[in-house]
Amino acid sequence: MSTKTPSEEDILRPINTLTKKYIIMYAAAALGLVAFLVAWAYQLEKGLIVTGLGDWGTGGGSTWGLYIGAFIWWVGVAHGGIILSAAVRLLGMDRYMPVARIAEMTTIGGLSAAGFYILVHMGRPDRMVTSVIGHYHITVNNSPLVWDVTVITAYFVLSATYLGLTLRYDISRLRDQLPSFAPKIGGVQLPDLYGIVYNVMTIGYTEKEDEVIERMVWWLAAAVIIMAPLLLHGGVIPWLFSLLPAMPAWTGGIQGPMFLSIALMSAISGVMIISYSFRRAYDWDHIITDDIFRGLLLWLGFFILLFLWFQLQFVLNGVFLGPLDKAHAAEEKIASPLYQIAIGMIFATLVYIFLQAIRPALFSKKRALLASAAVLVGTLTEKVLFVVEGFMDPHFNIYAATPGTYFPGAIEWLSLVGTGGLVALLFLNLSKLVPVVELHAIEHLRGDHDHDHEHTDATEPEVEA
Repeated sequence: MSTKTPSEEDILRPINTLTKKYIIMYAAAALGLVAFLVAWAYQLEKGLIVTGLGDWGTGGGSTWGLYIGAFIWWVGVAHGGIILSAAVRLLGMDRYMPVARIAEMTTIGGLSAAGFYILVHMGRPDRMVTSVIGHYHITVNNSPLVWDVTVITAYFVLSATYLGLTLRYDISRLRDQLPSFAPKIGGVQLPDLYGIVYNVMTIGYTEKEDEVIERMVWWLAAAVIIMAPLLLHGGVIPWLFSLLPAMPAWTGGIQGPMFLSIALMSAISGVMIISYSFRRAYDWDHIITDDIFRGLLLWLGFFILLFLWFQLQFVLNGVFLGPLDKAHAAEEKIASPLYQIAIGMIFATLVYIFLQAIRPALFSKKRALLASAAVLVGTLTEKVLFVVEGFMDPHFNIYAATPGTYFPGAIEWLSLVGTGGLVALLFLNLSKLVPVVELHAIEHLRGDHDHDHEHTDATEPEVEA
């Protein structure tokens, strides 16, 4: 256990330092995003035919594929992230305070990537204006796509407000230690650009508002927890699939709970990987401790157990004397090698978590990261297969003679690289602007550290001279 006392200097280290590793990571993330933007420009010029998506008709194939599967996955990462942060505040889980803001930023990044996928999959971005926004009063009542846009926008505003309120406390107290940048252009002194951002974020701030903000954040956290079963991965996204009567592979009330379990699995895994990256880069062993990783692993195991149970319920109800079309869809799904690999990876992670809980010596941060990566890959694979298999096995398969196949094209694979780069850039930029660990977390850890030292001093036996 580290004996270092957490300090403000620790959480400001990412802002006040610039390393070669940071520059390399920034360049790699930017390159990934630019590569996808170039590929997307090519898609806009030639049409969606350049992807692996097929015409759901005589040509066979699937009109939804990796784009929609990745969209669902990113929404899950985002939804689970804000739930994790809200649970820390609402349920008093102070143990996880150092990673609460990372979870909030993960939500912002995940929602940005998910919204980007909507634009990409529409084929023509102008349809967002002509078809969605321009006729919103009509489409909101009938279009699942508009439901997605609506709840993603609402959650983005909610999450940004949540993050912005908590940042006011930190910035107001750390302002003297935060950077400034006032360049000269042509002999003209420009204003401090950092200062402008910080002044906007803390406009009208007084210490009297701290108690009010605490109550506001608590109610926002309560709203997130209450809405979790109803919106995004608990409601609207699974309803987009489960309420379509023509697709037996998608129907069933189990989809909502299953999607929500995937959201929490993916978010916890993502938060662990990002937290470890910051811990290693900025020597935060005494802030993001091994104890946090152990706890997150146990929560990950719990949600994996729920997910596998939901999968069993869905598959068993399909293959055991179910309606023929539903049985066929379920059989096709479980026969897929990719599905078997995805579920195998997730199950292997559960076995590891169970074993390390029984025998703590099996725990290591690297194993925890491998487990997190396995869950992220497994959940993404399962979601893409969920989307594709639903198209391949409808109730009325009038194109049975040419069912077609689907495999993501190069542009679709680049979309994963690009959205991953987008989220990475968000973290890299925010880490240079605001603390990614809350000041409240440092104050809490410092209080615990002082208490431990007092307890040690009090119980230490006196030594005679």
